[in-house]
Formats: sequence, structure tokens, C-alpha cells
Amino acid sequence: MLQCCQFCGKEFLTRGGVKRHITNRPKCRRAWESMIEEKDSEVTAPLMENHEMENHDVGNSFSPLRRSRSNSFDADEHNPAVPKSRRVTVEDVADEGEVVEGGGRYFEQCSDAGWTLREGETAFERYRKYKEGMGEDKWAPFCDEEEWGLTEWLVKSLGQTRTDDFLKLPIKVNELPHGAAWSCKKISIQGNRTDEKGEPLHEDVELWMRNPVECIKDLIGNPLFKDHMLYTPARAYMDSAGLHRVIDDMWTADWWCDMQKQLPEGATIAPIILASDKMCLSQFRGDKTAYPVYLSIGNIAKEKWRQMSARATVLIGYLPAGKLDCFTPDERSLAGYRLFHHCMSLLLQPLVAAGEDGVEMVCADLLIRRVYLILAAYVADFPEQCLVACCKENRCPKCVVAMDERGDPLTSPMREPALIKEILEKQKTGHHPAEFDEYGLRTVYAPFWANLPHSDIFLAFTPDLLHQLYKGIFKDHLVKWCIDIVGEEEMDAWFKAMPDYAGLWHFKKGISTVKQWTATEHKEMQRVFLGLLAGAVPSQVLLRLHTAESLNGLESALAIFHTNKDILQELNVREHFNIPKLHQLSHYVQSILLFGATDGFNSELPERSLSRQRDYEEQMALWLQHQEAVFLRSSYLNWLLEQSQLSPTNSTRCEHGYDSDSDSEMEGPDVVPTPAYPQRSVQHLVTAHSAIMFLPALKLFLCNHMLHTIIVPGLQDHFDIFRQVVITAPPNPLVSKSPRQWRVRATPEAPPGHGQKPGSPAKFDMALMSNGIRCQKIHFDILLGTRVGQVHIIFTLPRQFGTYSQALAYIEWFTPLREPDPSSGLHQVSRSTCRLHWNAAVIHVDEIACPCHLIPKMGQSIDWGWTSTNVYELASDFYLNTFIDLDTFCMSAID
Repeated sequence: MLQCCQFCGKEFLTRGGVKRHITNRPKCRRAWESMIEEKDSEVTAPLMENHEMENHDVGNSFSPLRRSRSNSFDADEHNPAVPKSRRVTVEDVADEGEVVEGGGRYFEQCSDAGWTLREGETAFERYRKYKEGMGEDKWAPFCDEEEWGLTEWLVKSLGQTRTDDFLKLPIKVNELPHGAAWSCKKISIQGNRTDEKGEPLHEDVELWMRNPVECIKDLIGNPLFKDHMLYTPARAYMDSAGLHRVIDDMWTADWWCDMQKQLPEGATIAPIILASDKMCLSQFRGDKTAYPVYLSIGNIAKEKWRQMSARATVLIGYLPAGKLDCFTPDERSLAGYRLFHHCMSLLLQPLVAAGEDGVEMVCADLLIRRVYLILAAYVADFPEQCLVACCKENRCPKCVVAMDERGDPLTSPMREPALIKEILEKQKTGHHPAEFDEYGLRTVYAPFWANLPHSDIFLAFTPDLLHQLYKGIFKDHLVKWCIDIVGEEEMDAWFKAMPDYAGLWHFKKGISTVKQWTATEHKEMQRVFLGLLAGAVPSQVLLRLHTAESLNGLESALAIFHTNKDILQELNVREHFNIPKLHQLSHYVQSILLFGATDGFNSELPERSLSRQRDYEEQMALWLQHQEAVFLRSSYLNWLLEQSQLSPTNSTRCEHGYDSDSDSEMEGPDVVPTPAYPQRSVQHLVTAHSAIMFLPALKLFLCNHMLHTIIVPGLQDHFDIFRQVVITAPPNPLVSKSPRQWRVRATPEAPPGHGQKPGSPAKFDMALMSNGIRCQKIHFDILLGTRVGQVHIIFTLPRQFGTYSQALAYIEWFTPLREPDPSSGLHQVSRSTCRLHWNAAVIHVDEIACPCHLIPKMGQSIDWGWTSTNVYELASDFYLNTFIDLDTFCMSAID
């Protein structure tokens, strides 16, 4: 149901959208403030000022995006205020549902979906009424908040046995409401081996499961997801004409819209997202393994359900994967496949009727809808996709491409569930259809997906970023090919000399010494890999990707790879390209169109989910129930707090809602009262901060900005120095709905401390400075009107120069961005000089747009004197690394 702004009538998809709209639109904001003033004469401060006192930095950081609260720093004719584009002003943030420069969206909503039946009560509402009826306070069955806090910490932090022994907590935890109950089903398997009496051998296994329908009721009815829950699909566009479509969450993709047409008018769909991952649970039952199966729904915004702490992805079962010694070795593998499908059928059986007829559910907005539960997406790595698809691992689980043609740019027909079921049935009855071998099928005659209504399991397989891209295409193939070209020692030297960047992983010993590779290491390599290769390998090896602009760019990039891949054979790096994970790339565009952006589907999430669970012994189900009960109680208490803030006495901050998730830190400049390095001399700045041109640059700044100042700075002056600038900017809608925050550091070298405390090298970060300094809007094309500079000092002027409200930065310029390198697509820059010295300047800190990262142009052979600490000084040419993070990449992508 659409939400409406009471001041202008604009409609939005969520209540959170109305909150952000009122906060960020001038007319509605003023109307809201006027209404609040009429309701409560005591409330006179604007909403942002209320939050200003609650959100202040800790530590020695200078934030250029926070208002100053010092009376001595008021703006006047000599002290220009921070531009509006750098504050939380109504022009800054894109309005949800309205297009503005650089962001915003228009929606074409499906009108015959998500109809409501009547009002209802969520589980939280019912539980509150029950507690009130029993005369209990909100902390019961615990004595008070303190005992509850201890219990919560123990259950989350300690194992089951130690928690029980400490306070006998299950007595109280068992009284808490919890989600769907766990049950255990014993399954007896008869093998093809016999004992000494000639009797068939058996093996008993356990299937732990809970009702997926009940789990979905808990998810879709969780009040804390209210502002992150959608019940109808819509097409999103960047423009009012509908020419530039945006595909992000599942509700903006095609599958949901297409599925609505197959259901009754007004139906609500809960697109089910399943994920499975076989891994060892050594503390579960000896050395047995199991398949954990996870569930989420596409109604929840992917930014929410991918958060571990939100518990928007729930565990619904453990499928057994015993040793199956009752089978002979040649039959054991096939028996495992059949056991998997049999257990999945038992686990998902409730979804059959729920997908055909729908189930009435109380949703997070307190309205009841008839919800159809339909399997939409299945997240798994390649071997498990083949297991689910009942095909061999030398075939594609999505299409019928021949086993020896997966390295060719072909378009093969997709597998069809009805046809595959028909082929399996014919094989079972002894007809032996030719397609059985042609499609590489296995004799799994009862796949679990056969009876799930409206589902296409082959389309449901989504791109697996962790195994297909990070570990597969990138690490196992691309990195290996490049090492074969340049040599392992040279590659290690490149990574060792990589300049520092806030948050960037530094491979101090290179990459050849890394023994245990995780997704983290893969991602960190990808942030700098293209820049390292530029100029060091043949240009045909560098295939520039244009994925930020459109899905057509992704297809073009793959086509360019196939056009140029022969260079790897000419260099004797690769003999063939019949690589399963390479073929999977050909299905990415279709999956994105159907289900949304790939970052919403990643097998890394279930792996991380399970890694946090521990002490799986015989009380596994009870322990999981305790974990969930504590989480639900914590969520319930948070909900109570939110409800209390929605009362009339708190309507100032919550009724018209300041959205803390999106705007809480977006304020004007504020100087940290205590600088990190107070009263530093000019000589110290010249030596410790490598600021040779500090005095000339400062004199020029004072001449241009402090016209009434007659004092000339000299060696006798001392300055308060800060460690870093914290920049908070409006969200980039192409990346996230959350505000962007960066740090730009300017810290000198720290010598080793007492004892074992090591020293740290100097950190003078690169940043993009705005040429159109006082622009009224932050452009989302981050390279537009910017120039690279290295920040050496962040300081404030002493009093003798006059009162000045802005903090300043001493920087050293680089040349303007040159045309992109044709092979890598990266812009090149060099050090800028003036009269045989570095070209330096003093600027306002609000002219710093964001940090950036430069990669030295390595060439085919690196200078072995380069290190990560001196390469900025020794190298002459650099590439602007637009791959350093997703936000920078999306904002700077051109073409």
C-alpha cells in the first residue's frame, strides 16, 4: 500500500520514504516544523539541531561536515560558511520517488498486487497484550533490565553447556517466545550391501527441520522490518520518461512482475530465497557433515536481509549427509544425491500448498494479506547447483550447452523443469531417452523441486560472487594467468609497493605467501589489480568492464573477452577456455534482470552465518531455539522503544520521522575541541609532515582570503593540527541508501613506543579536490570538476591571524586528469611542480570532495627500491584507481 505525505500529497512505497521526503524537502519540512510548533510550544529547535548534540565524533578527528558550536567561529564577511552542498540541507539527499541531479527514482508500480484483506496484529502486538493481561512488566520473566542484559550476553557469547552451568538460564529462556519450533525426523536408508547373514545393511540419519511457512510468517510480520518491506513489484527508472531503468532489489526486477500475472488479482508474493552450503560441523555429531539450509524472502530490502545482525535470513533445516557405508563405493555418491533431494522434499513440503492457494499472514504494517510462497532464487556454489539440478558437474546446471562448448560465446536453450521431469520419468521406466545423456543428467527420479508450484529451479540459480567470481574466475584463473605472464616475484613486488589507503589491505609479503584465501583477500586484490597490470601486460589482457552504466555493458565486456582471449594461448598461459565458471558469466545478465543485483545473492552469506554458531552437540535444536528466543526478545524490546517514541509526547522526532539510518551523521563542520597535535611549530610541519612549501602556500591563502590581516606567517608561529578529516555525503542511489562516509588522513610518522608497541609510517592521503569549490550540489560523477591532491596537514589558524571558522588543509597538487588509458580505462596523473618545487596550496577542508587512491605506473619491471611508504615520492606517473571501492567505481564510471 502506498504511503502519502500529508503536506504535499506525494506517494511513496514505504513509510521510511515519507520520512526522508519530509526531512529533505524544504516546503514539507517547513510545514512539518510549523505543525510541531503548534502542537508543542516547547519544541523550537529544528530536527537536525536536536540530533546535532547526539552525534558527535569521538577522538582526535576533525569532521568537515558538522556544524561548529563555538560562538567564536560564527560566519561573517571574512569567514565564509560551509557550502550548502556539504551540510545536511534539503537540497542534499535524493528524494525517494523523485528524480534529482545524480539520484532519485521514478516507479511504475504493479497495481494488482499486494491487496490487503483487513487489519491484524503482529506477534509483538499479541505478546504485549498478553504481558499486560498477566500484569507483568516488560522484563519478565527476568527480574530487571540488568538480569536480562546478562542473560542476553551469555547466550550470545558463551556455549550452551557453560551458559546452563552458570545461571541455569534455560529455565527462564525457555519461557520466552521463539520462532518456528525445531523437529527431528529419523530416516532409515537401505543400502545395496549386505551383512554376513545376507541381510541388506541400513543406516539411520537425522533430518532437523522446521516449518518454512511459519518462518516466513515471522519474517514478513516482523515490525522491525516495516520500513524495509515491500509487497508489490515495481519498475524503477532514473528519469520520468522511463528511458533509464534501474534494477536493484528483487521487487524492481522482472521475475516478480511476471509471476503476478500467473496469480489471482491482488495476490501478494513472498519470493523465497533459499541457500544451502555443505560444511563440516565437527561439534554436531562426531565427524558427520550436514547441509544447512537458509531462507529469506525478497520482500525485505537486500541491504537489510544481508545484514547478519538483522536475522532476516533464517536457518530452516539441517539435511543429513552421512557416510552411507551401507552402499558400495560406486553407488554411494548417487545415494547421497537421492538422500539430499528426499530430505529437501520433506523440508519444503509445506510450500506446495502455500504456493498454490496462498496463506493469510499478518504483515509488518499490521495488515493481513493472502501471501503466495514461491521459490524464486536458490543461492549455492557450482557443485551444489549441479546437485540440485540433477546433472553432472561437467555440465551447466542452467542450460543444455554441450560439455565441450562451455568456453565459447554461445546462447544455448535453458533447461526446462517440465522437460527434465519427463526425461527422468522415461529413464526411470526404462525408455532411456537420448536427452538423458545429452543433458548430462543423473538418475535422481524425484527431485525436490518437481512439485513446487510456479517455480523454475534452473532460472532460480543466481550468480555466486564468492565461488564463481572471487575464488573462481578471479583467483583461480585471472590471477594465475597474470602471474604466468609477469612472474610470481614481480607480482609480489607490485603488491608490496602498493600505496596505503584507509581500509585497504596491504599485502606486505606479496600474495604468493598467502596460504588461506577467503573472500576478504580476493576483494582486496580486486581493488588494485587492474591498476597494477596497466602498462605491465599486453593491452589485450586488460579487458575494460563497463558494468556500471548498463547490463549491455556487461554483455559487451564478456564479448570483448572472447574476442581477445587468444592472446592468453599465444602467451602459453592457457590451452583452452572450457571452464564451467567462465560459462556461468553468460547467465549473469538474465539473472540480474529476473532477480535484481548480484550483491543480493552470495553464498558468502550462509558461510558467514554458520561460522557464528558453535557447540552443536545433542542439544543443537534447543540451543538454536535459545538463540532465536533471545534475539526475538531483544527485537521486541526495541519495538517497544520505537512504539513509545511514536507517542504524542515524542511526535517531534518520530511521528514525521527523522530517518536515523540515512541522515543521522550528515551535519555541518565542527572542530574537535582538542587537536591531536596542539601548537606545532612551522619547522615541525616542514619536517614531520613533508610540507616544504607550507609558509609560501599559507601566505598566498591569507592574501586571498584574509584581506584585513597584516601579520605575515613565519617560523615563530604555531598551529593546532588534526589527524584526519571525516567526510559524510548524501547517499549514492546507485550504490546504497546509506550516507557515504570517508576519512582523509594526514598523520606524521610515529616512532616505536615503549615495550613492544611498533611505530607507524606517515599517512598523507590522496584526495579529490573540487575545482568548482563553492558548488551548490555534489555531483555523483565524482571526477567532474575535481583534481588530485595529497593532504599533508589539517590545521586551524591561530588567533593572531583573526577569527576564521574553517579548518584548512595544506595539499600538494597533481596534474589535471589526463584522458583514460585505452587499455585499462584509468586516468593518469603526475606530480605538479611550480618553479622547481611541488605545486602546493592551502585550501578549506570543505573543498576536499573525497579520498582517492593512486597506483604507481609499474611498467614491465618494478623499481625494487619502491615501498608502500615511499612510492608516492619516487614514482613519476600514477593511475587514478577508480576500482578502490564500489562507490568510487560507480560514481566515476563513464561511457
